[in-house]
Amino acid sequence: MALNIVSRQQWGAVPPKTKDSLKGIVQRVVIHHTANPRCKDQKDCVSRILSIQRNHMTERGFDDIGYNFLVAEDGTVYEGRGWGVQGAHAKYNNHDSLGIAFMGNFNDDTPSIEAKSSVKQLLQSGVCQGFINPKFSLIGHRDLGSTDCPGNNLYPVLTQLSP
Repeated sequence: MALNIVSRQQWGAVPPKTKDSLKGIVQRVVIHHTANPRCKDQKDCVSRILSIQRNHMTERGFDDIGYNFLVAEDGTVYEGRGWGVQGAHAKYNNHDSLGIAFMGNFNDDTPSIEAKSSVKQLLQSGVCQGFINPKFSLIGHRDLGSTDCPGNNLYPVLTQLSP
């Protein structure tokens, strides 16, 4: 399965207020869930991502959507902040990490084979392009703070995501 990445332009992202580049190569990849219902198709996913971006920028005061990438159940990857850009996904831990959010609530849902496969491919691509250290750590958001994220059904499969 070829990795399908929907660009910011394709999903209609609002331009970021500011954009900080990562100072070096990513050392840690932090897995999240969006904690809202799964999206059914690309139109639904785009609507959901625009809503997340709006919430992150207006309610939380972020410069942009917090995540670097978001992954839908069908395996489609949506570019959030993208490669080489510092995210706002794990307080005090964004300077050397990449944030990837599975779209859905994984206290209720289980991650699809397609989504897991796409994350593996995305990570492999990041390593190959020099954005991610080949010896990166893969962690769940809950490993960095007091949260259920990325959900009780996604957290146990993190070991299956490394390329």
